[in-house]
Amino acid sequence: MQLHSLAPFTIFKLLLLTLQLQAIPILTTLSPCKNSCGTIPINYPFGLEDGCGAPQFRHMLNCSTDLFFQTPSGAYKVQSIDYDKKSMVIYDPAMSTCSILQPHHDFVMTDIQSAIIPPSQDTVFVLLNCSIDSPVLNHYKYLCFNLAGHTCDELYGSCNAFRVFHLMTNSSPPCCFTSYNTLKFMSMNILDCTHYTSVFNSNNLKGVGPLDWVYGIKLSFSVPDTGCESCKQSGGTCGFDTDTEGLLCLCSTTTNSTRECAAGSIISKGVKDVPLTHYLLVLLLVAFLHTWLR
Repeated sequence: MQLHSLAPFTIFKLLLLTLQLQAIPILTTLSPCKNSCGTIPINYPFGLEDGCGAPQFRHMLNCSTDLFFQTPSGAYKVQSIDYDKKSMVIYDPAMSTCSILQPHHDFVMTDIQSAIIPPSQDTVFVLLNCSIDSPVLNHYKYLCFNLAGHTCDELYGSCNAFRVFHLMTNSSPPCCFTSYNTLKFMSMNILDCTHYTSVFNSNNLKGVGPLDWVYGIKLSFSVPDTGCESCKQSGGTCGFDTDTEGLLCLCSTTTNSTRECAAGSIISKGVKDVPLTHYLLVLLLVAFLHTWLR
């Protein structure tokens, strides 16, 4: 059968099918991963969209009006991320501080979060208004440590928010300076302390009163060694396959061809570049149809 004997409708269907097959990768190509949320830069190993960053940090960050760190106990506003020091500072809106007393609250992380982005060693959790029957004052009293010479009396006397504990009992209820591991394995109900606060940069608190402490939680993260540097040097963004969680180098369609981001390699979210010959085939079919219909 000669081509000119084909019905116009048949050729039109062939053309539409060809265009459809070529257009699928184009339409599903997404822009590269977002690199900021407000004023906070988002770099590897973090990502806002699923498939960006390292799979171990999947779904940990959420960017709405602000950047939030997600854990089973809630969303905590991210104040800063230091990629050189590999640290992130978050703030618990339900945490008590020297100026405000908040209701009872637990800070809970997943097992993987506790392993790859735990609170830093210089972050101290302070358990307040503890019962004399609290396990950290009895069998587990070794979990409490000295914080640069600071005392419970100092906390209850210096902080307006904590003076209520002193006024209620006409004495200084026990408190406990401890690490995150204590909260990790025992809830506030088990600890039998009504409130908690946390401070970081505890190595610099000697001689510094509670009013001048930096309240919040500093997390210390590790960066997986997955060959991400070579991807970034090629102009790509490190990401992963959302099904297999295997490393992908996400590349923009406008990125110069390199060994990592060459034509035919993985681009945004794993969609492949369309070879130039496919576009030429479409153009030839359009030209043929135009000539045949004349």
